[in-house]
Amino acid sequence: VQLQASGGGLVQAGGSLRLSCEASRRTNNYAPMAWFRQAPGKEREFVSVIDTWNGNTYYADSVKGRFTMSRDKAKNTVYLEMNSLKPEDTAVYYCATRNGRINTSSMNRAEQYAYWGQGTQVTVSS
Repeated sequence: VQLQASGGGLVQAGGSLRLSCEASRRTNNYAPMAWFRQAPGKEREFVSVIDTWNGNTYYADSVKGRFTMSRDKAKNTVYLEMNSLKPEDTAVYYCATRNGRINTSSMNRAEQYAYWGQGTQVTVSS
């Protein structure tokens, strides 16, 4: 599976961006699709995930209430709508997926994902 992320850019604090991630094909067996981010000098961290089995979404506490993840099954694409952006949201954002479903409790762990997009830079100025 190849993932193509897009939509990043430079925005002022309080602004909005929408990221997209298109998969080259539908993943197998209801694999989750997730967003992670990595800021300079920091570890890659979980942002959000959609459980394609039931459509449920889960978010990191730091983005809950501000970010919304959604999907278009027909287009094999997931989206991350980011509102009320803060300077601390500045990072490279990566989408990820895998083959097969996993427990909900494991969906926020980067090591569970085998396929990664190239990343898209999000910069929030203060």
